[in-house]
Amino acid sequence: MEQTVSKLLRGENENHILPFLWLHGEDEETLRDYMRAIDESAIGAVCVESRPHPDFCGPGWWLDMDIILDEAQKRNMKVWILDDSHFPTGYANGAMAEQPEGLCRRGICYKGYTLRSNGKNITINIRRFIKKSNTKFSLLNIPAMLSKEKRHFSKDVIVSVTAIQGDTVIDLTDKLKDNKLICTLPKGVWQICLCKLSFKCGVRRNYINMLHPESCRVLIDAVYEPHFERYGKLFGSTIAGFFSDEPELGNSYAYANDPLGTSQDLPWSDNLPSVLEEKMGADWKSKLPYLWENNLNAQTTAEVRFAYMDAVTALVQRSFSEQIGGWCREHGVQYIGHMVEDNNAHSRTGGSLGHYFRGLWGQDMAGIDDIGGQVYPQGEEEPKKFMLVSKRDGEFYHYCLDRLGASLAALDSKKNGNCMCEIFGNYGWSEGLRLEKFLADHFMVNGVNYFVPHAFSAKKFPDPDCPPHFYAGGNDPQYRHFRYLMEYMNRVCRLISGGRRIVSAAVLYQADGEWSGKAMLDQKVLRELTERQINADIVPADAFSKREAYHTDFTNGFCVNTQKYAALIVPFTQFIGIETAAAIQELTERNVPVIFVQALPEGMYNSRERIGDYLEKATVLPLEDIADYIYENGLGEISPSQKSFRLRYLHYQKEEDLFYFFNEDDKAYHGDVTLPVDSVLYAYNAWDNRMEKALYERKNGKTVLHLSLEPSGSLMVITAKAELEAAAPITEKMKVCGKTDISDNWRRSICRSLEYPHFQNEKTVALPDRLYDEKPHFSGWVKYRKTMTLSKSAVTILEITDAYEGAELFINGESAGVQIVPPYRFDISKLVKDGKNDVTVHISTTLERERAADFKRGIIERVGENKVKAPTGITGKIYLYQEVY
Repeated sequence: MEQTVSKLLRGENENHILPFLWLHGEDEETLRDYMRAIDESAIGAVCVESRPHPDFCGPGWWLDMDIILDEAQKRNMKVWILDDSHFPTGYANGAMAEQPEGLCRRGICYKGYTLRSNGKNITINIRRFIKKSNTKFSLLNIPAMLSKEKRHFSKDVIVSVTAIQGDTVIDLTDKLKDNKLICTLPKGVWQICLCKLSFKCGVRRNYINMLHPESCRVLIDAVYEPHFERYGKLFGSTIAGFFSDEPELGNSYAYANDPLGTSQDLPWSDNLPSVLEEKMGADWKSKLPYLWENNLNAQTTAEVRFAYMDAVTALVQRSFSEQIGGWCREHGVQYIGHMVEDNNAHSRTGGSLGHYFRGLWGQDMAGIDDIGGQVYPQGEEEPKKFMLVSKRDGEFYHYCLDRLGASLAALDSKKNGNCMCEIFGNYGWSEGLRLEKFLADHFMVNGVNYFVPHAFSAKKFPDPDCPPHFYAGGNDPQYRHFRYLMEYMNRVCRLISGGRRIVSAAVLYQADGEWSGKAMLDQKVLRELTERQINADIVPADAFSKREAYHTDFTNGFCVNTQKYAALIVPFTQFIGIETAAAIQELTERNVPVIFVQALPEGMYNSRERIGDYLEKATVLPLEDIADYIYENGLGEISPSQKSFRLRYLHYQKEEDLFYFFNEDDKAYHGDVTLPVDSVLYAYNAWDNRMEKALYERKNGKTVLHLSLEPSGSLMVITAKAELEAAAPITEKMKVCGKTDISDNWRRSICRSLEYPHFQNEKTVALPDRLYDEKPHFSGWVKYRKTMTLSKSAVTILEITDAYEGAELFINGESAGVQIVPPYRFDISKLVKDGKNDVTVHISTTLERERAADFKRGIIERVGENKVKAPTGITGKIYLYQEVY
């Protein structure tokens, strides 16, 4: 860690940022201009997203790609390629239109009838069920429903007809004649269950079938191979790899995330029946209704649902993720991307891949995304709609999303601890650098160390699609300060790469439990832990059933790959697997605590053995007692003296230990934190790239850090073998200074971003400024200037208490730096001279106000417009601190 910091202080860094660049058929000059803009943003890579080219591999696309690669080579940049022409990944550049039906997406659909039999013949006409399309209506489905899918598929086919009463299951499939079911059943109430196979369900029928290896190979042949054929010599050098964006199973409606037991079609493939027969027996067809019906035998339901989902997600892992990842590694490049995780979709079918860990297992990094207001300061409970349609699960976004990615990065050895997050996109033009820094810190402090900013759009400004857009042809005022955020993120990511996160506990992944019965979502447990500063990984049941793949080892504690856990926590689940039960028995016998939340499971989804025999030494606790149990048993890492449920930290270990703290609250944090180290400490100021003295002491044999963090403030504390030369933190310098209010008599002027630095309309103002009242539709740059007579002092600090957004301070024409999070503090001791000094502050706004005033703005901008607009310019006071003699 000390070596890494030394390199950073010398200006040596690595690139961990790869932003999207959207292409819309621009001219060569525009493309080269955007590559220059990305390079000047301190970003050494770009992920090229091509849309809406109808022919991904047509001449226009290749010409664009030639230009981008030419610029990348000149600038020593890396290029990642989005792996399809239509969002999401799976369209295969339209190649599925020519493929056999057996490779196309197919669904299994269900219809149930409840009837009372009198012991006589029963006749049911199923013609309407056979002819009915199972595509659900959804606002998100409209674009796909309006698209012209010219292909005509074969008619739907009945796969099974079953009658169920209690534990009695009767196969009636052979009783079906000419779309009529004619049968005789014993007296009583029966559930008649119809299952059919259909090509007419789901929302994107012209996409690959994620369950079929030959279908997934179509994507490789249509997109990956042509790129290798044309640019193979650049693979592994300029071309770093490929990016899959939100691949889906595609059943039900767009972005569906319904669990089993709801009214939806489910994914199917011609290679699935043989797997189901192996798992469920020769009578597997008659068991299919258990996938939808919720009032049947719970044990059988658990067995059937787990068998189906286990088969589906295993096929996705082998057919899609591992096949593409294998191709990439064979060709010298990496494979990255993410699935839809939103609102718990990561463990369900529909708009996602059914199992987060399996769906991304073949990739070289773990991947997640944060767009559209998913994570927001103090937004854990905010009940607003996500993407205007579905209810937002704030708990998931704030406590689980980042842990999914960081956990997979740590548990899969091929990922080497690397996790990527697509970030910033679709928050609207109101999103500025102070919010972006909050989002970056939120994910980095939870272990994410690569980022894909969304997005640079080369379309003529304004592009209404998913703003904000960085640079925006020079129209974005935030762009000039954007590089400073990118440099900060790169430095932090460099520090939290190449080692391992230290965490206290493992939380069992919810997927298997949710598939098979009633289950608690992981974020419920993670919230209890996180708000008490107890870090945890999410560990899937596969770590117990596939120990070799996960490098799971119990001989020296509870270890999975690089991670060692002090305890296993199992959120309430009705059923677990026998492999998990056996692992729990082994762990408890080795004195590793296993905590079940609320209650023990009632059974196992793949065994009918007595489960209690495996769980005799496990502990059962209510949700609210878990954190206390961790601390009382000495399993926690740090001990804050002042409670704060929004204080976050990361313990990262390389040559030395790093403790990264972040305050997500809207109030400052002041308290002591006991750290589990006995070393010299120093602080690394990652924003200013400066080593500073850490404020700590040894007390009663323990290391106690004195921690003070403003809202959205961060601190990185690093252990060292000996005392190192370091500056005092700026807050310590301020303690020896006198304070002067200099908020009056500033000359203010403004300009649009394209006009910078030619400011106009100068007038004298006092601070806080009310520019947003004077010019409610203004977006751009605001300059504040005054001449001050000062005496040179050992310590001179200027503080701006609040502003919107970024602030750059100039003393006598020389920059004192850029700050983007209040309070904005600048040490200007070396810039001040005796006598008159020119003091100038440049403030960048967002484009929110200008765009809101544009009556021609698009529907997406109108609907996504933030109703509460941020103020403009310097909205606080300015103080001057000088050392008192």
